Amino acid sequence: MKATRDASDAEATDARPDGRDESENERLDRHWSEILQELRVTQTGTQILTGFLLALAFQPTFQELDTLQTTVYLILVSLAALATVSGLAPVSSHRVLFGRLMKEKVVGFGDLLLRVTLAMISLLLTGVVFFLFDVVVSRRAATVAGAVVLLVVGSLWLVVPILVRGRTHSSERS
Repeated sequence: MKATRDASDAEATDARPDGRDESENERLDRHWSEILQELRVTQTGTQILTGFLLALAFQPTFQELDTLQTTVYLILVSLAALATVSGLAPVSSHRVLFGRLMKEKVVGFGDLLLRVTLAMISLLLTGVVFFLFDVVVSRRAATVAGAVVLLVVGSLWLVVPILVRGRTHSSERS
């Protein structure tokens, strides 16, 4: 048995012509590892925001919130809980499906839930900024601050990656 594979062996087992020289199973394992790492990053931020929101209810001035502020707060707590659940769901699904030769489905589901989690976190960040500015400064300042955060998050998390992807595809065609 050879210690290294020759070019014909690599072509026979390489899942994609991207230069990684990996089988389909190796590619799925790599994608799953990347998803888990991204989930770890999002989970930390989500847990911090959730803890912050839960602690607010026990502050003496919490009773002074108006109806809109109370509604926004409850929506944010619910969104934080849902973001936490969606961020943990890929791990739970992996545990349920582990060893059943369903890695491709697990990776696809994990990718979908990671995207959903990121969308929820973007709304959560925007809402928390709106809420804080509304309580501390004014409703008008809250609207502006929330809009700015939503614009920045949307730009950095969606628009910039799409532009980079577009430039990469067009340079590959040249």
